Amino acid sequence: MAMSGPSGGAGGRRRGRGGRRAPMADINVTPLVDVMLVLLIIFMITAPLLASAVPIDLPESRAKPIETEEQEPVQLSINADHSIYIGEEAVPEAELPARLDAIAGERQESDKPRQIMLRADRTLDYGRVMRVMGELNRAGLSRIALVTTGSETAAPQTAAVTDGSDAVQ
Repeated sequence: MAMSGPSGGAGGRRRGRGGRRAPMADINVTPLVDVMLVLLIIFMITAPLLASAVPIDLPESRAKPIETEEQEPVQLSINADHSIYIGEEAVPEAELPARLDAIAGERQESDKPRQIMLRADRTLDYGRVMRVMGELNRAGLSRIALVTTGSETAAPQTAAVTDGSDAVQ
């Protein structure tokens, strides 16, 4: 009697080369699509954070950046042509005190006044910036951060925050 089984004989080795799977020639695109979607989401989130809507030539400073708080600070910008913006909206100088009073009135929800991020063009005279800071102080907005560009990096930084103890006259 002959042996039959996997080790030899009549029944063994039927598969031969034709029974093995051929190498897959297709590219598996699922991981590629996953990575591309993650990168797309990252760029969609970070792109609006990199640029402000109001282009201003900020002065340089070696000050350390400050930590932002839970409440979103108000962006107040002064262009080289003396136009004033709150956020991305242009505000005429005559309406500035009323708008600042409205912003100061929103603080009743929390115990701290709103933080103001003041961005002023480097070519403006000191008196112009001080007039705007005086209006901020008159409205009761005493937490003012001056935004500058770091001397070693090109990213905007906040130079200092006043806590109201240094009153602007």
